[in-house]
Amino acid sequence: MPTGDINEGRNQQHVEGLHNRRSIDGERLIAVFAGMVEPIGRSLPTTSEVVLHDLSLLPNSIVAIYGDVTGRRVGDPATDLLLEKVSNFSDDNMVGYETTLPDGRSIRSSTMVIRDVAGTAVAALCINSDLTVWNSAQQVIDAMLGIHEHGDRSSYNFRGLHTDSDAAASQPQTETFAHNVDELAAHLIHTALSAAGVPVELMHKRHKIEVVRDLKSRGMFLLRDAVDMVADELSVTRFTIYNYLNEIADDGDQSTGEHDVRKKKNEK
Repeated sequence: MPTGDINEGRNQQHVEGLHNRRSIDGERLIAVFAGMVEPIGRSLPTTSEVVLHDLSLLPNSIVAIYGDVTGRRVGDPATDLLLEKVSNFSDDNMVGYETTLPDGRSIRSSTMVIRDVAGTAVAALCINSDLTVWNSAQQVIDAMLGIHEHGDRSSYNFRGLHTDSDAAASQPQTETFAHNVDELAAHLIHTALSAAGVPVELMHKRHKIEVVRDLKSRGMFLLRDAVDMVADELSVTRFTIYNYLNEIADDGDQSTGEHDVRKKKNEK
């Protein structure tokens, strides 16, 4: 078998391995939470949106949605932030983080990972709340109380979502609410190329490997035809991308081995 075919098969298996196979318990959980999306949404202000992602369907993972904060529908893709979490096997819940939509609206979001009995992440329940109305109301209240922009608000907060003590936990996040996979892919590639800081035409192999490494950590290779898209952007062949992924995987294995050796030494 040609080396290129071996590399392609090896990396295809790796990419497929990042997709969760839904267990029977996972199917039950998704069915239960899908039925809860609308009731939860109805119990929240009309400026909120509730979204359920089936992680086995990534990237087009939205299976239930109530509300219209981000303008997405069933079948639309995950955000870049959720894609990155899944790609890096992160199971941390994110509660009350803020981000900004393209039209300038500020929203507050929470993303909660749902696991089956085996501990496998099968879904993500997300709540997005448009803060525009509340921010406007806050400004009116500030004006009525004679509180200036930089005045003391420690005694109250109309938003009711954070106090001064947990302000550090609510630093703005960057999250893109794409409406299709092409839009999501374009954003991921643009972000990785911008982070590299070197025009593609001036990149050496090490630069291109770092771009691929960055894209891999962002979950780019969970997207269909990702290898071809990245190859086109970096002006290389798809087999070159597979070779880069092999090198990155090998670097990871070596790093893990060195970590294990250091750990054993420390235990002695």
